[in-house]
Amino acid sequence: MSLGDERDASGGYGGSGQTRTRLPESSGDVYGGARRGGRSSSRSLVTVVGVVALLIAAIAFANRGGDGSASAGGDENQPKSAATAASGARPVQGKNGGIPAGFAHDQQGAESAAANYAVALGSADMFNKLKRDAILQTIITPSRVSEFETTLDQAYTTAFNKNVGLNDDGSTPAGYTFVSRTSPIGTKITESTANDATVEVWCSGLLGLAGENSTNPVTNSWFTITMKLEWTDGDWKIVTHSQKDGPAPVPGDDRASSADEMAKAVEEYGGFTYAR
Repeated sequence: MSLGDERDASGGYGGSGQTRTRLPESSGDVYGGARRGGRSSSRSLVTVVGVVALLIAAIAFANRGGDGSASAGGDENQPKSAATAASGARPVQGKNGGIPAGFAHDQQGAESAAANYAVALGSADMFNKLKRDAILQTIITPSRVSEFETTLDQAYTTAFNKNVGLNDDGSTPAGYTFVSRTSPIGTKITESTANDATVEVWCSGLLGLAGENSTNPVTNSWFTITMKLEWTDGDWKIVTHSQKDGPAPVPGDDRASSADEMAKAVEEYGGFTYAR
């Protein structure tokens, strides 16, 4: 997650200039107040028709015969995303301190390392000094570990902990569940040589306190992390790390879960190891 970032939900829809007002519900649950109104039958019909049209188009595209006259990649002037299908190569050979390690010495290995490192850097363990230092020792290139530790010690302050709803020492208040998770959506290599790679990782993140009277409910954000990696000691390690907001999709009509539902989900659903 971004350190200290605070994002406001937009009330606009697709730049149309239209807004709608929602009245708070009386459930008393800080999560329950984000419920959306019921959809009309006409809107449901439009949605169904739209989905059917997309399915027909997808089937037609998949069954389209190739006559060799068009390039398989489409418009050569458009950027192409990397394949996400399994390559058959094993990108991760083991783990170090619970974090995947032993990535392949190629672009696929660099992307896999960056995705896994994004998960580690966005975890709740980063709010604990001892666990944070262990993470940095694992994923940062040795010559930069001390610099990262100093920088993050200055970021994870008492004020920052209180800002996200934690106790001064970074521990979780009794009766609450602290949530800090980063989920990579995709990766992209922007520069690479034999022993260096710059990887962008597009992510979605969760941050907040799940609890009945939480004033810092769990919220979702979208951001892109850029990592410069180098091949050192037989693995990819981070040299520099930066982050920017977005790209973010238009919020959907999902009903916000209750505090209990959110806490239960976090406790029951573990995180993933990401690999390409």
